[in-house]
Amino acid sequence: MKKLFLLTVISVFIASSPSNAAFWDKFKSNNNQPVQAQTQTQQPQNTQTNQTQSASQSETTYPNDVNGTAISNGEYVGEDIDIEQMYRDMPVPTHRYIHDIDPDEYQDTRYSTWSPYPLFRLTAPLFFKTVAIQPGYYLLTPREHQGKWYMLFKEAGKVKYIVPCYKKEMVPFNFYKNNLPQVKLTTPQKIREFTLKLVGRHDNASKRKPIPDTFLEASDEDNNFISIIVYWGNYRYYMVLRSIQL
Repeated sequence: MKKLFLLTVISVFIASSPSNAAFWDKFKSNNNQPVQAQTQTQQPQNTQTNQTQSASQSETTYPNDVNGTAISNGEYVGEDIDIEQMYRDMPVPTHRYIHDIDPDEYQDTRYSTWSPYPLFRLTAPLFFKTVAIQPGYYLLTPREHQGKWYMLFKEAGKVKYIVPCYKKEMVPFNFYKNNLPQVKLTTPQKIREFTLKLVGRHDNASKRKPIPDTFLEASDEDNNFISIIVYWGNYRYYMVLRSIQL
């Protein structure tokens, strides 16, 4: 009897409670109204924040050490150097090699099938003070001695002349790619290169180190001076000579 009485009371309570859809829709709308108001109040703030961010991005500044001047031809713009004064200040090299043999040449050529040094063809004599470089074919090799850099003029494997370099710096990025002709291989050559690379992955004896890229620049300056820049690998070396002995 008690259970029957409880069931009767619960059923009467449910029947008398506001369970229609209108009541629940009104209840939901009342609960969502503050959220919508909050969203509406936040929207102008977000718009203002986006406008501020876009304005700050358009006004982006760079550090003081970044030069905004455009670089011509993809190369670095070097400072002006008085090559005549440089020529007068640099002393004539006095060091020599035993039997005129470069001891480091073996390390440079042991993995190469030909000489990795740039070939310099000279048709007229050039001078560095008392050093007279006669016409001929020379392999130019940069070498360091007691903290200073020199350019060795080699002929038939022997060091014939030594000229000081007044500057050494990194080669600009992609310089060789932009200035050296790119080799175009035929289809059989491409197949051969692919086969050699495939075999080289599994056979260490067939691997060879690529020789450094090289380039040479020479320009006539005032008062019979000649500026020569030798590119070898990742660095380039500056020399100054004369076409008439001073």
